[in-house]
Amino acid sequence: MERRSFIKKSSLLGFGTVVAGNALSNTLNLSGTKTVSVYELPKLDYAYDALEPYIDAQTMEIHHSKHHAGYTKKFNEALEEANLKDKSIESLFAEVSGLPVGIRNNGGGYYNHKLFWKVMSPKGGGEPKAELKKAIEKSFGTFDKFKESFSGAAKSQFGSGWAWLVKSGDNLVVTASPNQDNPLMDISEVRGTPLLAIDVWEHAYYLKYQNMRASYVDAFWNVVNWDYVTDLFQKS
Repeated sequence: MERRSFIKKSSLLGFGTVVAGNALSNTLNLSGTKTVSVYELPKLDYAYDALEPYIDAQTMEIHHSKHHAGYTKKFNEALEEANLKDKSIESLFAEVSGLPVGIRNNGGGYYNHKLFWKVMSPKGGGEPKAELKKAIEKSFGTFDKFKESFSGAAKSQFGSGWAWLVKSGDNLVVTASPNQDNPLMDISEVRGTPLLAIDVWEHAYYLKYQNMRASYVDAFWNVVNWDYVTDLFQKS
């Protein structure tokens, strides 16, 4: 069976085995006793190869089943160690500057990737409809100027990080953050509700685009799930 076919069938038919295989529903603490995890690796809404040719299947598979799975596991372990399993992720981010660095890094990695998968779709691309497009035009002048601002933030983020479209008060703002930080965190320069995100860590694009981050960012617009972004905007 060809690798791509195997990947696609695994995603559609047996994706629960990824969760089980990474033991995300149960973790072992240092004493060896089992503890129930608060967060689990989310399933994707599409197969690993569904975003091709813009994002390749191998990158998606590694990014989701290895990187995101790793953040999820370590986030649960950090919460267990700090005895913070009962707090919501939003409340954790709101005071993350005073929490262990493992919660900031791995909690951000968990949340940011969960959003990232959702704001992409095989049926994505184009422009947002009605209400969101009007809000974008109010904040940026035109949709094209917004794209230029967002792409610029993603392409110029130094080192690893993310670019964001954020609802901050009554305005829409583009910002970027290093590592796994996000606009919900109290350490963020721009705080607000994340609506759109792009991962610009090298593992998100290097297999296909090598050092050409700009090409990856340009390709991203072809898979943006504007229906989901609009839904977040309306609920924010």
